[in-house]
Amino acid sequence: MKPLAGLRVIDFTQAMAAPYCTMNLADLGADVIKLEPPGEGEPTRHLGAVHKRGHSATFMTMNRGKRDLAVDLKQPEGVALVRRLVKTADVFVQNYRPGVAERLGLGYRALSEVNPRLIYCAVSGFGGTGPYASRGGYDLIAQGMSGVISVTGDEDGPPAKSGVPLSDLAAGLFSAYGILCALEYRDRTGEGQLVDTSLLEAAMALTVWEATEYWVTGEAPKALGSAHRLSAPYQALRAADGYFTVGANNDRLFDGFCRAIGRADLRADSRFASGAGRRKHRKALIVEIEKTTVTEARAFWLERLDKEGVPAGPINNYAEALSDPQTLARRMVVDLIHSGAGPIKALGVPVKLSDTPGAVDRAAPILGQDTEDILVELGYTEDERKDLEARGIVQSWPQR
Repeated sequence: MKPLAGLRVIDFTQAMAAPYCTMNLADLGADVIKLEPPGEGEPTRHLGAVHKRGHSATFMTMNRGKRDLAVDLKQPEGVALVRRLVKTADVFVQNYRPGVAERLGLGYRALSEVNPRLIYCAVSGFGGTGPYASRGGYDLIAQGMSGVISVTGDEDGPPAKSGVPLSDLAAGLFSAYGILCALEYRDRTGEGQLVDTSLLEAAMALTVWEATEYWVTGEAPKALGSAHRLSAPYQALRAADGYFTVGANNDRLFDGFCRAIGRADLRADSRFASGAGRRKHRKALIVEIEKTTVTEARAFWLERLDKEGVPAGPINNYAEALSDPQTLARRMVVDLIHSGAGPIKALGVPVKLSDTPGAVDRAAPILGQDTEDILVELGYTEDERKDLEARGIVQSWPQR
């Protein structure tokens, strides 16, 4: 039994942020029904250079565990079908620019009249209100406007975005969090509501350290590479065969770090005797440390640091990260069979519930793969189903 079993979610989403929200709900047991236009499906099916047997890796990643209904929302009968589906749903998620869903008759007010208990989640670049509400937004834009890019990359280097699309992914996670909060409230009151979030707000919500530093000091934080503005040494260090990270962010850990690398002289140096001193003289400290660490391989230092109880780890590439024993022990890599692409791998569920664990157990759907089943569930007769498909209002797979 998964924790969200019995919850029905309608997924009117594209790209990454909102599909990531509904993917997480599907992993935990929700019946997520993805709406796509017949023919080509949503644009992410054709996105990017990474495909397997003609199927987009991006689409397969973001839409695992979902069912698929191919329906033409440009036709009134298609909209009527979705409104019929909404009567059976708990949650509706969309991430189009404000106004798009409303013009289709699928906005919050219209659907809450159909189903007053509906939780309606809207994800956009800048949210449903404010002077930027009508603008389109992408992860890169949100990272830049939120301040994230200003503190990413090397000190005094050119602008650098986060290596992962954190605005998109954080917006997906905050959306799922908001939906679950709204469901909890509905359990107590019987009332649905609107959940509204954006890429910009999600990125800004992650800048808790940086925003606080600015408010307290009056100075905008700057990029420091892998270093930390409050602790040293807390960054990547060079070894003979690459880099490793270390977090010696208090006196006890710094003592252990000095023992691990055989540099008791650093602890005796007045510049490095306190946390404040190590922060002030960070550049000089790292120069001294790397005189030693470049003489041995990463594995050598990591073993010594572990014995001293100092948090440290390698900087892995993805081949290394995805084959790490801890990654595999925690089932963060799973195997799936996709109806078109065949055997594929996927990331696992990062939250383990003891009694009702989630699971990644179904690959992303083919376009229209579940259309027939969903229409049957909604009570459409065989003749009605054939008529809808004949007129191009829906599409099934395999096609008749």
